[in-house]
Amino acid sequence: MDPKIDKDGAPPKPPVEPAESSTRWGKAPGPPEEVRFLRGPQPRGFELMRAVRIFMELMKGFRSLHFVGPCVTVFGSARFTEDHAYYRLARQVAAGLARAGFTVMTGGGPGIMEAANRGAKEGGGYSVGCNIELPKEQKPNGYLDRWITFRHFSIRKMMLVKYSYAFIALPGGFGTLDEIFETATLIQTGKIKDFPLVLMGEEYWKPLLDFLRGRLVAERTIDPIDVERITVTDSADAAVRLVTDVALRQFGLSYGPRPKRSWLLGE
Repeated sequence: MDPKIDKDGAPPKPPVEPAESSTRWGKAPGPPEEVRFLRGPQPRGFELMRAVRIFMELMKGFRSLHFVGPCVTVFGSARFTEDHAYYRLARQVAAGLARAGFTVMTGGGPGIMEAANRGAKEGGGYSVGCNIELPKEQKPNGYLDRWITFRHFSIRKMMLVKYSYAFIALPGGFGTLDEIFETATLIQTGKIKDFPLVLMGEEYWKPLLDFLRGRLVAERTIDPIDVERITVTDSADAAVRLVTDVALRQFGLSYGPRPKRSWLLGE
């Protein structure tokens, strides 16, 4: 059953862009300095200033997210609207995560991200977003307790991983696949250990899992265990139960001694 939010108490939602605008995605150029930076070697002074900006963005992320608590990151498409089954599923799983004591973290935008942040609020939990600057502006959704906007995808993805105990991916496109495979690579290479990676939407993900088993495992470019580490389910309850069981067993739902805020660092 789709939980209903109190319309009087709900935060205002940003306007939804017309669907046809999505066909123009990717055609607008990025900020000129970023386009130039990614073209190859540049004058040393230019690259030094870009390195400083990247470092400052990293520190901004660390300071902003240091106290958000144990998180679960939810990935998924920005293009699903609230009448879609995947949007409702994201709300449901995020509400369950919130009731289990997790902070729900997303990319902070619309679609599945909005649904997860909305579900976290409905479940009485804390809702965080790591937004990204895009040529066609992505505004933070209206269900965030805290958010930070990044210029660089790489830093944003680092923050989505750094503070989370588990990762839940609902259907999505290039960005979601990028996040799934980066997370899977970190698990495969032991950079993060025993963190659940859950794909929700069995029918949607079946061709991908078939490809992994039928091509990558068959050609021995990955091991069977690499696929077995990925859980696929349609059940929000099963996803929450898996994440909670692993988090309690591995981490006790705590990072350890809670850090103290420092006025010197602006916390």
